[in-house]
Amino acid sequence: MHDGFLSNTYLVADREGGTAAFVDAGGPVDPLVEAVQRLGVEPTHVLLTHHHYDHVAELGALTQRFPQLNVLAHPLEDRLIDGTTGLIEPGQARSLGDLDVRALHTPGHTAGMLAFVVDDASAGEAAVFTGDTLFRNSVGGVRAAGHTSYEDLKASIMDVLMELSPETDVYPGHTDATTVADEWEGNAFIRVWRGLDPEGEERCTALGEPATLVLLGDDYDGGHKAWVRWESNGRDDIVPGSKVRRVG
Repeated sequence: MHDGFLSNTYLVADREGGTAAFVDAGGPVDPLVEAVQRLGVEPTHVLLTHHHYDHVAELGALTQRFPQLNVLAHPLEDRLIDGTTGLIEPGQARSLGDLDVRALHTPGHTAGMLAFVVDDASAGEAAVFTGDTLFRNSVGGVRAAGHTSYEDLKASIMDVLMELSPETDVYPGHTDATTVADEWEGNAFIRVWRGLDPEGEERCTALGEPATLVLLGDDYDGGHKAWVRWESNGRDDIVPGSKVRRVG
């Protein structure tokens, strides 16, 4: 995890001495290079969830150290990243040694955001790398560069990620890991979407505009993420909690 960005770069391998891939490249990558050497694995790919700088900043360091790497991203993200070598389409599967990797399209935070499901069929285990769509106890925002909409983000979480097996381990783009089951039960945004908890009705301003504060939830950095409903058009949005002011 990068000390400043709090963004994660992962090394995934099927076994010691086997085949490996990196997921994202926000850095620092030196500990992962050391792990490659210690485990005797052969990295073949970098799988990029999206184009934001805190997820690709160390891509050049990885490809310089491992020139054989095939760097893949969604077509909508590829044109925004310097150093990709190919595309990976939603639904497309790749073999990573004894592992199967499948790309899921999860737009919202960006248009071409991908999550990567990694299955180890022999062990009956699965993990999903969610980029900036789903975090432990939080969700991605839809105000960053290349974003789409609240509706997309909600569908990506509820109709795609939450449809995975509850036992699936979730490795987000920032900070701590979790599971699908833990987020289904404890994530404040998901609980409201499920109808378990009520929507808030407090008046506020968000980004300087009048709105209703539907939910002020946790964010991965110890701050807050806000779900608001704009007074002007009734549309929903997810914005940084720091940009919200309660109306007394």
